[in-house]
Amino acid sequence: MKINELIIFTNNLNQQIDFYSTILELPIVNSTPESTSIKIGDSILTFQYNKNAVPYHFALNIPSNKEKEALYWLKERVDILTFDEKEIIDFSNWNAKAIYFYDLDKNIVEFIARKNLKVNSNSKFSSKCILNISEVGLVTNKIEETFEKLNTINSVEVFSGDFERFCALGDDNGLFILVNNNLKKWFPTGDLIQQSDFIIKGDFNFEYTNGEIIEIM
Repeated sequence: MKINELIIFTNNLNQQIDFYSTILELPIVNSTPESTSIKIGDSILTFQYNKNAVPYHFALNIPSNKEKEALYWLKERVDILTFDEKEIIDFSNWNAKAIYFYDLDKNIVEFIARKNLKVNSNSKFSSKCILNISEVGLVTNKIEETFEKLNTINSVEVFSGDFERFCALGDDNGLFILVNNNLKKWFPTGDLIQQSDFIIKGDFNFEYTNGEIIEIM
């Protein structure tokens, strides 16, 4: 599943622009007083101003062999969010390793090296090595209904989890992370999960607003 563009909301637009362009060294491709788009590999991450924005959880794919280099690179720029005192989290059932940090909105951002992608790099790690946006958290207490709704837009399969508290839909290239915030908190921090609206474009094109999926053409 490909995520061409993820549009999320912020009440901290100028500071987020500075974080992603200066700290993470990602290029700006479009900017207006109300929104800014950042190029992340093959994807675009767009921030739109909204005074009521709440935090998100999303992931960025990095080369399959670069988690250690990515960690060193990130530690020069941000504080790493650990789990059980580990900075690189081993998801053996996904054959992947992940690193987490906050941006300036307390969005939990994840770098994930998926071994099954077999995308290796010989280059020194930099922001240019990031492959794409690979996950976005979708908050719902109706996981099965949401799965069925998504399948009316485009075919998507269960990657991991169940229909009760957590279900990942898609593949190693792109995943919707469906979470029931009545039963789960965000990994790895234990942050409370809030309903966060977003717009997505790619293999799926829809707005997620107030817990409802609205297909866009």
